Amino acid sequence: MARKAEGRGRRRPHSRQPPSPAIDPTPRRYRIEALGVSGDGIGRLTDAGATQAAPVFIPYTAPGDEVLARSTGKDRASILEICASAPERVTPPCSLFETCGGCSLQHLSAEWILEWKTAEVITGLHRAGAVDLPPTASFQTPPATRRRADLAARRKHDGVILGLHRRGGDVVDLTECSLLHPEIVSLLPVLRTVLERLDLFRREADLVINLLDSGPDLLLASDGLPSTADRTKLAAFCKTHRISRLCWKQKDSQENPETLVQLAPSVITFDVVEIEPPSGAFLQASREGEAAIRTAVLDALPPSKGRKAKIIELYAGCGTLTFGLATHARVEAYEGHPGAVEALARAAAGHNVTAHLRDLNRQPVETKELASSLTVVLDPPHSGAGLQMDGILEARPEVIIYVSCNPRTLYRDTGRLLKAGYQIDALTIIDQFLWSAETEVVCRFSRKSQKRHNKH
Repeated sequence: MARKAEGRGRRRPHSRQPPSPAIDPTPRRYRIEALGVSGDGIGRLTDAGATQAAPVFIPYTAPGDEVLARSTGKDRASILEICASAPERVTPPCSLFETCGGCSLQHLSAEWILEWKTAEVITGLHRAGAVDLPPTASFQTPPATRRRADLAARRKHDGVILGLHRRGGDVVDLTECSLLHPEIVSLLPVLRTVLERLDLFRREADLVINLLDSGPDLLLASDGLPSTADRTKLAAFCKTHRISRLCWKQKDSQENPETLVQLAPSVITFDVVEIEPPSGAFLQASREGEAAIRTAVLDALPPSKGRKAKIIELYAGCGTLTFGLATHARVEAYEGHPGAVEALARAAAGHNVTAHLRDLNRQPVETKELASSLTVVLDPPHSGAGLQMDGILEARPEVIIYVSCNPRTLYRDTGRLLKAGYQIDALTIIDQFLWSAETEVVCRFSRKSQKRHNKH
C-alpha cells in the first residue's frame, strides 16, 4: 500500500515519484534491421549520429524497410509511412490486416515467414547449447484452414460486433478472414443476428467455435442467463445451420458449461478413432498442422521392443497423438483436464490406451514409470513442462519426443536436457499459426549413447 501524505497534502521529499518521461511526438526515420520474437520490426534511427541509439520495436514492418514512425513508448513506435520497402513485402490478403489484431505478418511472403521461423528456432537451439543439429524438416499450413476461433462479442446501439481485439483496444468486427476455414467465416453473420436477439447476451460475450467432423461446435460465455425463449431460438438456429451442439456458461465462470442444444453427437476423428471432445476443447489449429505434428512424432519413435513396450504420453489432451502412438506400443496417456480425459477414456475402449487424470505440474508422473518407457512424448502448454521436466531429467528415458508451441520454453528445457546428456537427432518446424510469430516445433532427444535417428 502506498504511504499516505503527511500534513495538508504534502509528501516527504524521499517519497516524491519522478515524472514519467515525455513521449517525443516528432516523427523519426528508422531502418528495420530484423524482426523481434513477437514479429515486430527492430528499427534504428537513420539520423546522422544516431546509430548508437537503442532499438525501437515497430509493428507491421519488414527487415530492409525504411519507415517514418512516431514513438508510442519507451521502446515502441507506430509506423506513419513506408519510405523504402523491403523486397520481401507483399500485399496483405485481408483488408482487416493491421486492424483486427489477429495476424501480424501478412505483409510478408509465406515463404519468407517459414524461412524466418526456421532460422529463429535453429538460432534459439544453438544458444541453448545444441551445436550439432540434424537436417531440419519444415511444414507450413495453407490459408483458410484454421478450424478454431476464439471470438469476443459486444452489443452496440446499432447491432452486435463479433470478432477479435485490436492490439490493446476494442473488438473489431470480423467481416472477413483469410486464416479461418470458410465454414466458420460463413457462420459469423448469422451468429451476429441470433446474438442480437438473446436475453443471455447483455453487453459482452465470448464465443469459441471448433470445427469438428460433425460440423461447428459452439461454446458461448455471456453476462446474462438463458431464458426459455433463448433456448427455443438457439435450438432453431442450430437446426437451420447444422450445428450439432451449443453449450453455455456465465462469462468468467470456472464451472462446467451447460448444454443448451444437442442435436447429434459432436465428434472428431484421430487416427480413425472417433472422439467426442468436451465443449471448447483444445484442438490443433488446423487439420493440416495436426497431421504434420503427428507424422513428425510417429517418425521419431524408436523401434518397439515387444508386447511389454510402453509409451508415456504427457499432456495428451483428447487424444490427438494417442491412437497413432498406440499402433506402435501400449500408451499410458496423462492429461489434467477432466473433460478431455473422460473423452479419451471413452474412446480408448478396445485400444491399447489407458487414460489418466493428473495435474502434471503438481503431481508429475513418477520417475520409475518414466524410466521404464520406450519413449516419453510430451506436448506441454505454452508455459512448458514445469515440474514434470524435473522428473523426466531424473528418469533419463532413452528417447524424449517434445512437441512445443512455445520455442522459448523449448530452449529452456533443451539446455537442461543437453546438460543431462541428451542430443537432438530429429527436428521439425511447423508453421501452423500462419501470418503470426508463433511456431510449433517437434524435437527428438536421445541419450548420447544412442545412434543418431534416421527419419523414415
